[in-house]
Amino acid sequence: MDYALVSLTKDVVPMFEEVVLTSFAKGFGSRKSYAPDLALGIGDTIQVSIFEAQSGGLFIPDDAGSRPGNYVNLPNQTVDARGLIRVPYSGAIKVAGRRAAEVEVEIEKKLANRAIEPQVVVTTVTSRSNMVSILGDVNEPAQLDLNPAGEKVLDLVARAGGINAPGYETYVSIERGNKRATVLFQSLVDDPKENIYIRPGDTIYVNRERRTYLAFGASGLNGRIDFEDSNLTLGEALGKAGGLLDSRADPAQVFLYREVDRDVLARAGVDVSNFTGDQVPTVFHANMRDPSIFFATQKFRMQDKDVIYVSNSDTAELAKFLNLINGVSNTTANVPANAVRTRTSVNSLTN
Repeated sequence: MDYALVSLTKDVVPMFEEVVLTSFAKGFGSRKSYAPDLALGIGDTIQVSIFEAQSGGLFIPDDAGSRPGNYVNLPNQTVDARGLIRVPYSGAIKVAGRRAAEVEVEIEKKLANRAIEPQVVVTTVTSRSNMVSILGDVNEPAQLDLNPAGEKVLDLVARAGGINAPGYETYVSIERGNKRATVLFQSLVDDPKENIYIRPGDTIYVNRERRTYLAFGASGLNGRIDFEDSNLTLGEALGKAGGLLDSRADPAQVFLYREVDRDVLARAGVDVSNFTGDQVPTVFHANMRDPSIFFATQKFRMQDKDVIYVSNSDTAELAKFLNLINGVSNTTANVPANAVRTRTSVNSLTN
């Protein structure tokens, strides 16, 4: 047998709940669910302001009384490839990977013996080291700088103009270093734990994948049908396909075809020893003559590219056979009459 057969019951349904292949919360760790403390980095443009307690010091001239305050703004500087900036009378200051407050304290210490009670303020003018990219099916793909207060996935999607496809068939992926995780957009809305904080250097990719299933056999509609719902169940899918035809369908023979993870089948008690590979072709059988199965089908979630087949009843197959026999019989019975008509027509033409 090249497929596994599973009878669908209310006890089986929970074992085959739709499995989230990856999770932002699990993939990147719950310990990183807090807003990142953004540090200065290479490529950032920063401004250093130096205050002195009174005029006549190192940076503030004697005529500072006409100035709005005893401070000076040094020219904006871009953190170089070595992570350094330069401050007069302090020399090269390492800033990459450090917080602004740490840099301020170091500059103050180096100026303590030269300036009058110096106080330093370091301000980020433009941040190039704390950027994230958001691409794909959003209205305004862009590279964005992170807000120091912290921003989550949906915040960045909103800043990119939102998604341009239905949420139930839109997937969001995050690449962070050598890790990648993907979830359905609707999961970000429904489950706050999945809406994690974005960190510098992350790449967000939004991708639309049309979610469909196929319906064949004795159902009202045959062909490819769109989900139009993020949590479509087997019962709802049968309804969208026009239900079971009273004149043709066998309610006891409703099947769903899907590839299922080998470990999931094993946990459900299915013998998978004859199968190789991680995915096993599986046929779920639903006997709709059993009233309890209607409740099970309303909890059994459909997955993208599932196939539903509704078998014809025995009476429908018998009717098709009898129609075939009747057609053959009518053709046989009409052969002599057709021959006579043909011969008469030929004689008329020759005379």
